[in-house]
Amino acid sequence: MSKSFSRSTVKAAAAAHVPAAQEAFRDNDSLLVMLETSLHGLDEESITERLDRDGANEVSHEKPPHWSVQLLRALKNPFIVVLVILAIVELVTSPDDPSGPIIIGVMVAISVVLSFTQEYRSSRAAEKLKAMVRNTATVTRRASDGHSERIEVPVGELVVGDIVHLAAGDMVPADLRLLAAKDLFISQAILTGESLPVEKAAPAQAHAVEGGAHGTQQGNPLDLPTVGYMGTNVISGTATAVVVATGARSYLGSLAHSMSGQQVQTSFDLGVRSVSWLLIRFMLVMVPVVLGIQWYKQGFLNALTFALSVAVGLTPEMLPLIVTANLAKGAIAMSKRKVVVKRLNAIQNFGAMDVLCTDKTGTLTLDKIVLERHLDLDGEDSEDALEYGYLNSHFQTGLKNLMDKAVLSHRDLEPIVARYRVVDEIPFDFQRRRMSVVLAQGDDGRHLLVCKGAVEEMLSICSTERRGDEIIPMTDARRQEIKAMTRHLNEDGLRVLVVAIKQEDPHSRAYGVADEAGLTAVGCLAFLDPPKDTAATAIAALHHHGVEVKVITGDNEAVTRKICREVGLDVEHSAQGRDVEPLDDDALDELVRRTTVFAKMSPLQKARVVKSLRRQGHTVGFLGDGINDAPALREADVGISVDTATDIAKESADIILLEKNLMVLEEGVLEGRITFGNIIKYIKMTASSNFGNVLSMMVASVFLPFVPLLPLQILVLNLLYDISQLSIPFDRMDEEYLRKPRKWDASDIGRFMFWIGPTSSIFDMTTFALLWYVFGANGPAHQDLFQSGWFIESLLTQTLVVHMIRTRKIPFLQSVAAAPVLGLTTAIIAIGMIIPFTAVGAKLGMVHLPDAYFGWLAATVVAYCALTQLVKVIYIRRFERWL
Repeated sequence: MSKSFSRSTVKAAAAAHVPAAQEAFRDNDSLLVMLETSLHGLDEESITERLDRDGANEVSHEKPPHWSVQLLRALKNPFIVVLVILAIVELVTSPDDPSGPIIIGVMVAISVVLSFTQEYRSSRAAEKLKAMVRNTATVTRRASDGHSERIEVPVGELVVGDIVHLAAGDMVPADLRLLAAKDLFISQAILTGESLPVEKAAPAQAHAVEGGAHGTQQGNPLDLPTVGYMGTNVISGTATAVVVATGARSYLGSLAHSMSGQQVQTSFDLGVRSVSWLLIRFMLVMVPVVLGIQWYKQGFLNALTFALSVAVGLTPEMLPLIVTANLAKGAIAMSKRKVVVKRLNAIQNFGAMDVLCTDKTGTLTLDKIVLERHLDLDGEDSEDALEYGYLNSHFQTGLKNLMDKAVLSHRDLEPIVARYRVVDEIPFDFQRRRMSVVLAQGDDGRHLLVCKGAVEEMLSICSTERRGDEIIPMTDARRQEIKAMTRHLNEDGLRVLVVAIKQEDPHSRAYGVADEAGLTAVGCLAFLDPPKDTAATAIAALHHHGVEVKVITGDNEAVTRKICREVGLDVEHSAQGRDVEPLDDDALDELVRRTTVFAKMSPLQKARVVKSLRRQGHTVGFLGDGINDAPALREADVGISVDTATDIAKESADIILLEKNLMVLEEGVLEGRITFGNIIKYIKMTASSNFGNVLSMMVASVFLPFVPLLPLQILVLNLLYDISQLSIPFDRMDEEYLRKPRKWDASDIGRFMFWIGPTSSIFDMTTFALLWYVFGANGPAHQDLFQSGWFIESLLTQTLVVHMIRTRKIPFLQSVAAAPVLGLTTAIIAIGMIIPFTAVGAKLGMVHLPDAYFGWLAATVVAYCALTQLVKVIYIRRFERWL
């Protein structure tokens, strides 16, 4: 699911059978007995048995449909319906001549089979690509020798009774009943749309959680404080839990089942639909006019057959195929550039993106942090700061970030670890921006709380500082001095954390956030994450292609500004989370419009900035990999994450990079624009060409004593032209087109039809006059000569218009089509010119054309190309666009 479920949808499903809710307050021992498990985990035999019984832990959404369903989808197209109706009418009116229905059947078969094959292959390819991105869960299981061990297993292999361990950044992998929890906060936004996290606890502590039993009284399972639901994510804290429901029996599974068949219409879907109905509206206007004229002249049945043939002439039968082929080709091309497309339609949004919001760490920087300095509070080297920082990083059980790993790389400090044992932990969260471990030390077993975190948040909880061997009070003036010292470090590109300690007498109660007070500041750890060599080049390339880059990070403003300055971003205007928080939407829009760098942003503030950009009409991409990026990823038009991201970030994203590199993004943007450009090429070529042909037929129907083309000839003409279009997905785009983001605009397609379609009609009229006056095809006895001549001229001009429309430049001279386009259009032109001289042509009612006709035909084609180029120049000057 690309976005969260609405709160009303969740409440509507609240009465469903929810196994997790039924066991919300059962005591741990009886629950484990009932589930036939234990804290030591399940053995291999039990796991296999339960997988066979319950199936894989998968929710049904986003699975590719069965091939038969995909085949029916290929048939479920308004243009295919028109063709089928025409075939039936042809069969009824001419039962002795099945050639018409056969040709229509060939057209339908080509479109349906190719569309089905392409969609089936692309869905299989997408599944293989998505399989490259694996979400895992940490579980306790019993090995073959009977010993328990913690291992990582794919989420799909979880079974009821598994003992799961959660930490900050994890996605809850199934419906769980908590057995033990520590400062656990879970975001249920995917289920409720409510961004604020909720506190969860084991049954023994559930009474302390606000609204403890309230959930059961209200009948809403989501309010139960002892249950974690599949698809939600851990914001902070740790927990041990037992799986009580998986897959379809989970709460998320039941919601997905109740919403099956409901798909969010993306801007891409709406764009294709608007174009389809635009063409159908033209059909509904023009076909009755032709029917009326021919009814008066030839009778109803003949008129109906001809009118339906005209409808086919306006029908872009290959539209589903061309769209699917372009998207699939784009996805495959992007996969070669280490980009996994989870949702094919996201490719177009990728190309339309005109603002990219990105975090700083690992995107602009190397994502390879080193501990550059360890200092006391006066800025001098300090071993104490390093030792206490090492203890904090070593003993924490949550996600170890890059700074923790940099501290732990000092392996010479490992011996000091042996002097301590861990007692408790106060996990990191994004509000406090710090984390603490509590250790037992020495013979007396006194407790030592070691806290490490962001400068301002740490200084606010320190009442004293260590200076040498002395402990002295921390004054406000001294806090300002320390902040100034760390600010200078920030300006040099260093990220600074403060380390503080607190001695406690031993006690048995659990430690909590309230214990992080009255600490003694010891020193600072300064980390360096230099900018990538490619960052400045990539940003310049994105700017060149019309994509503005904004940095939205939770990091320090001074560090962020320095890095941004080094990679070529404008840092004149920057803002912090505290500047964003009090603003209403209008004021925020104004701030976002002029600001490039946003620092110290909370998850909700990041999402607000993305919303603001979308509200202002931008197509927004968001690149993020952390828990705090999930809300913004969901709000963006195209969410982009990386393979090493947290589970919830990967689940929220539309596109996943296997390499965290802005250069890869720039290539993806270009591929998205190529994909979209080739789709628009086909639509404009087909719409304008078919409109011109039908307009010519309408005019000719008024004056000619016979139909300008037989229905069967119209069908063959349309079939050959459509085949020539099959190479469009392999065409290249002009460099100028790729420089700007592109969006759907159905009104421009209608305008394009009215300009380019009549241009071809002019030369249809000159061909009519040529055949009538020069070659004597001026009566029903010579209609086969007239129809043969116009068939060839119409096919040539239609096929050549592919080369005229595919570029705003002069075709063949300034811009040459890709080899597949050149080859296929040339082949179709050759086939079309040969047909009147073959037995197939005779079957279609055609005759040999005189040699002199081809000289006139060449002059017509040259004049047509020249006039089309002139109209193109005028159109571009007037409307400042082409494709």
